[in-house]
Amino acid sequence: MSVRLIGYCVEGSLFLVYEHIDNGNLGQYLHGTGKEPLPWSSRVEIALDSARGLEYIHEHTVPMYIHRDVKSANILIDKNLRGKVADFGLTKLLEVGNSTLQTRLVGTFGYMPPEYAQYGDVSPKIDVYAFGVVLFELISAKNAVLKTGEFVAESRGLVALFEEALNQTDPLESLRKLVDPRLREDYPIDSVLKMAQLGRECTKDNPLLRPSMRSIVVSLMSLLSPSEDCDGDTSDENQTIINLLSVR
Repeated sequence: MSVRLIGYCVEGSLFLVYEHIDNGNLGQYLHGTGKEPLPWSSRVEIALDSARGLEYIHEHTVPMYIHRDVKSANILIDKNLRGKVADFGLTKLLEVGNSTLQTRLVGTFGYMPPEYAQYGDVSPKIDVYAFGVVLFELISAKNAVLKTGEFVAESRGLVALFEEALNQTDPLESLRKLVDPRLREDYPIDSVLKMAQLGRECTKDNPLLRPSMRSIVVSLMSLLSPSEDCDGDTSDENQTIINLLSVR
């Protein structure tokens, strides 16, 4: 879901009026203090809400739009602990017929995929990559870039941390060490594994190998209701992702 635009004013300057969101942003829940830790079920729900918001701008608007600054701080939490994608100030229009374009670098380090950080290539898959980082944040409550030493160069991305964990002989044990300790083991480890696997698919170096936001929505719906047929979509891409998440 996205933050709802209530109205606008064009007298002198342009002002946009959005709905009021009661509970701040996801980053405050995961990295800040003074808020109760989100239960695992709420984290999955927020992931699904956010994926739906991004799917809408990618696949249901003409022309297509790309957010370009997907991160936990730009996902707002309402009074019902539902997530809404916000801050469309860096949104880029992608003209019909173009799969990618080049632009100046904007956004937040730690969420930028290689093709964007190095070459400025913009496609919907840069939002997919950033969303994968958000999935890792939801699991671990860690920042997208982790400082490992005194100097700036001594840092590590959350993507590399999860890639290493998932490549272990026993990924479940490695993942347990990454899960937000405030959950106090009150979470289904199989669900954590599936979300981490989805995050790894989203953050592949090759943008062509990343799933679409539509496939991500289907996959997250399967986490909430694994026994239900989420929306009847049986496309090859969706089935591939669901099969991946069904493997332990």
